[in-house]
Amino acid sequence: MNSLTGQLLVAMPQMMDPRFARSVVYICAHSEEAGAMGLVINKLLQSLTMGELFAHLKLEPARQNRASPVYFGGPVEPGRGFVLHTAEYKEESTLAVTADFAVTATLDILRAIGRGEGPRRSILALGYAGWAPGQLDAEIQANGWLSVDADAELVFDDDIDAKWQRALGKLGVDLTMLSTDAGHA
Repeated sequence: MNSLTGQLLVAMPQMMDPRFARSVVYICAHSEEAGAMGLVINKLLQSLTMGELFAHLKLEPARQNRASPVYFGGPVEPGRGFVLHTAEYKEESTLAVTADFAVTATLDILRAIGRGEGPRRSILALGYAGWAPGQLDAEIQANGWLSVDADAELVFDDDIDAKWQRALGKLGVDLTMLSTDAGHA
């Protein structure tokens, strides 16, 4: 098994689970022993903005962040927040995923974002996607996901609706040529 940490998972067109249909997931951690954890980067919580979340947490958001969206990070622990961000921002509990990306899940990063002192680019997500050991590998073998290298332009792009097609495009994939059947050569 190759680790997919720092990669993007792209849902195949036949993905039937509505939580993951046409989704792009940034993989924060993946190992044989622990399974995998990732954040969906192209689905929003339509009913919530950062300004509203900050008000609920009694934090003062910077003016430029008030209307920023909050992402649906995945179905696991939907009340827990995660910030996927550029790696120049670090605090004690920050998980450096790659040289370019990190994840922090504290109120301190939200306070820093509110003061305008947070990471250069970030996504705030509630919940995460999780897989038990071997589960993600089995889903990939069953033709449920493709993986592609992550880049900041795709991950942090504001055009949420285009991320899935752009991620497939990085692979040179033509949607009309994708098979829904898994197989072995």
